[in-house]
Amino acid sequence: MNSIRTCRADERAAILAIVNAAAEAYRGVIPADRWHDPYMPAAQLDEEIAAGVTFWGYEQDDTLIGVMGFQPVRDVDLIRHAYVLPGNQQRGVGGALLKRLRQTSARQLLVGTWAAADWAIRFYQRHGFALVSPERKAALQDVLDDPGAADRDLGGAGRSAARLIVWISPHIGGVSPSLP
Repeated sequence: MNSIRTCRADERAAILAIVNAAAEAYRGVIPADRWHDPYMPAAQLDEEIAAGVTFWGYEQDDTLIGVMGFQPVRDVDLIRHAYVLPGNQQRGVGGALLKRLRQTSARQLLVGTWAAADWAIRFYQRHGFALVSPERKAALQDVLDDPGAADRDLGGAGRSAARLIVWISPHIGGVSPSLP
């Protein structure tokens, strides 16, 4: 049986296992100064949750196989840390999680990914996200630099910002959020 639900506090180890296993795809692809081993240590997960990131999980046969974080910031929602266990990728798990979060939010969604992560770029393109221009990205940087999103895999004003691309969901109901 498959289900999508918010992750429980007792599933932090499972969240970390998914994130770190899937993030191996970044090794040698993203800038070396941004790679950590593990990619997300437990302390960072705790910081993310404390900053307001809610993790949603895709459960198959009572086992989490994918996670996606959701974080309200100002008048948008950020998609954070979208990962699927390597053996379950390309099977619709990430798309199902993204669809659920889009249904959950009545606001525009922003997501950032590494410019070198061509698989992630194709994923967001397939799901209707539009690339933000470099000018708009610069104007949105303060949203991305919110304390809950600072200089992590959404990038920050620090050394990783130029290596990041940002995607925005189509306007909901034809109304654009009041972002720069």
